[in-house]
Amino acid sequence: MTTTPMKTRFAPSPTGHLHIGSARTALFNYLLARHSGGQFLLRIEDTDRARHIEDAVGQVIEDLHWLGLRWDEGIEVGGPAGSYRQSDRLELYQKRAEQLLAAGQAYYAFETPEELDALRLAAEAKKQTFRYQRPATLPTAADAERARAAGRPVVVRFRCPGHDVAIHDEVYGDVTVPADQQDDFIILKADGWATYHLANVVDDALMGITFILRGQEFLGQTWRHVLLREALGFPEPHYAHLPLIVDAQGRKLSKREGAVDVFSFRQAGYLPEAIINFIGLLGWAPAGGEREKFTLNELAEAFSVQRINKANAYFDRDKLIAFNTVAIAAASPERLLAAFKDFITINETPFTGLDDATLARVLAVCAGFRTFADVVTKAGALFVADEAIYYDEKAVKKVLARNNGEGFAMLEKLRPLLEKCIWDQGNIHHLLNDQAKMTIVWPPTDAIPPMAKVAQPLRVALTGATVSPVIEETLFLLGREKTLARIDRCLRLLRT
Repeated sequence: MTTTPMKTRFAPSPTGHLHIGSARTALFNYLLARHSGGQFLLRIEDTDRARHIEDAVGQVIEDLHWLGLRWDEGIEVGGPAGSYRQSDRLELYQKRAEQLLAAGQAYYAFETPEELDALRLAAEAKKQTFRYQRPATLPTAADAERARAAGRPVVVRFRCPGHDVAIHDEVYGDVTVPADQQDDFIILKADGWATYHLANVVDDALMGITFILRGQEFLGQTWRHVLLREALGFPEPHYAHLPLIVDAQGRKLSKREGAVDVFSFRQAGYLPEAIINFIGLLGWAPAGGEREKFTLNELAEAFSVQRINKANAYFDRDKLIAFNTVAIAAASPERLLAAFKDFITINETPFTGLDDATLARVLAVCAGFRTFADVVTKAGALFVADEAIYYDEKAVKKVLARNNGEGFAMLEKLRPLLEKCIWDQGNIHHLLNDQAKMTIVWPPTDAIPPMAKVAQPLRVALTGATVSPVIEETLFLLGREKTLARIDRCLRLLRT
């Protein structure tokens, strides 16, 4: 199937930043288009004006760009079928609705919301599924005008032809929706805006979409689209509906367990290539083997719709962290620096304004970190004002005050030595190493390693906590003046 070039689309309804599930939908459409030598289109579906958030359009586009996904046609790029915003295409939908009305395949309806609610409640009372009942005599255009004049909401409903609908889905197989489970659905709302069903079908046809990949939740709507295409004379595309993404408890992914949108993962310090690799394996697996590491291009080369699994996909956050850790370790220094600078631009960190050489050094001394947020935790304190250092109470008791102030005594001993030291990593290392050797006694009086007796008091004095880069790197990055000032501040504030 994928030997024929496919034209796919991603058509979000922007209400905020891109959800990770929507990102996977966009990715799979991109992969199929690239694998088949076809085209990938981006369309904005904004006919639901109650939910639409205009600022979210830019957010979705930015999220897709950050992930590395580029489209061949659509919003921002343009193309022969534009505009690629549904709010600009209302006349097209209205003409198709008029075509269906003229052919007797649609009709006017003007029940109020209260009347429809009453019908639903009546069906529920009988333990029946509510389905709209077509009137015996269809309203005319004149009836619709009189209803409008009376202040009633006039909509256009599609007239279901009364036959079963067979759908072939590349993931879920053949699905049949019997005629008695269908009802006449709204295609044009009272305000003149098309519903999702009509706008979606018209756009997919006029934009030449040949393969629709979307979430499983849309499978139950597909029969409506099949009937509309049949009535309008549009060709039927291929379908593949993607499995749900669920959390550890098997629930639909939500904010209960953490970030769920692309921007939140970006803000938390993940690499886009790690996100792409991870979501590319949510519900899809490559043929032949247990391979898990892929670039975007490698995913496109390996992708096939036949390898999509119908079982729900588990969003394993620990596995995502592992993917990110591997991606960071494999990234070139240049790539890592660029990603780190992006992280800094969207977060409030102590690293703002630092030059590239300093940022690169920070990354190097924090080697082994899992996300850029870990770099902030490990090295951020070196770039804040001395007065901003908060001394962790547990660290003070455990490191500085132990054994009648042993840690404070070490700081008092180190302070004049550091003042005289030639300030480079080698000299700092030798100075601290020599002091560590001097702490060795036999037999040992505790289990604390000699270097820890030197390094840990310095860490607490300089950062307020027990975590920092390698101690000589910490001192070098901080500089002699700030190192001495922080030692003095620590002794002055805490010694008594």
